[in-house]
Amino acid sequence: MKTVEIIYRYEGHDGPGRERPADAVAARRRMDEGSRALADLFAGDDAQAGTARRVIPIDPRDLGLLQGGAAAPRQRPFAAVLGCSDARVPVGLIFNEGPNDLFVVRVAGNTLGDDVRGSLHYALEHLAESLKLVVVLGHSGCGAVTAAVDVFLDPAGYLSLASKHMVRIVVDRLQVVVHASARSMEAALGPGITRHPRYREALIEVSVVTNAALAAHTLQREIGGATDGVRVAYGVYVLADRTVWAPRCGGDEVIGLAAPPADVEAFIGFSNSVLRSQRIAALLAL
Repeated sequence: MKTVEIIYRYEGHDGPGRERPADAVAARRRMDEGSRALADLFAGDDAQAGTARRVIPIDPRDLGLLQGGAAAPRQRPFAAVLGCSDARVPVGLIFNEGPNDLFVVRVAGNTLGDDVRGSLHYALEHLAESLKLVVVLGHSGCGAVTAAVDVFLDPAGYLSLASKHMVRIVVDRLQVVVHASARSMEAALGPGITRHPRYREALIEVSVVTNAALAAHTLQREIGGATDGVRVAYGVYVLADRTVWAPRCGGDEVIGLAAPPADVEAFIGFSNSVLRSQRIAALLAL
């Protein structure tokens, strides 16, 4: 049986520090390479003997070791990530990063509430020296999105949330995305798609990726030109195979992070790409 080792290695004060990406393009490339490394680590036949190993070097500055323990290390993440609270989505591990590499904000459904916006804008304002990229990361089978889809499919179920104010806030924020995803599916695949035995499952996954892309689009518009050089990207972590999935307008590429659609026309193309993707097509195949 194959053994998998993921090692966070600190090599002492004289060890080489891990270089930070110089710009948003390099930051996204590094995160894509990291997510592919994780997927590759677990790929292949589990019956094979041997050890698959991934080493993540730790810079001593990020543990406060070069200050002799007298002062806390300075924050210097190269990316901020808005992810879901789901315990199955270990953001640092997914992207092959160690301490002080990522500024992570996690909330159910990776929705853009005031606290989330405040945290991300803090990073943009106070960590601008190192920060190059903001990432919105959804994940397959998201519980918050599933709850919103179930309310959409059975509005009477919303009554069970009447006394759960905080849960209801999350579900309410996701309703627009679910409605838009359902309409795009019916427009592209016909009204009969709602009777497909896996319609609910497909609607959840379409809503998950649409939610991530829309949040990334919103953040990119909010950031605008106020923060020089910082860009926004989105993706969906697929729990089953540990890949990052991001259909994008105008191409068949789906692996790795992607820039969000820029306008209404681009969102139409994005929606078509989602529905044509192998992942959604496989869910709707009979």
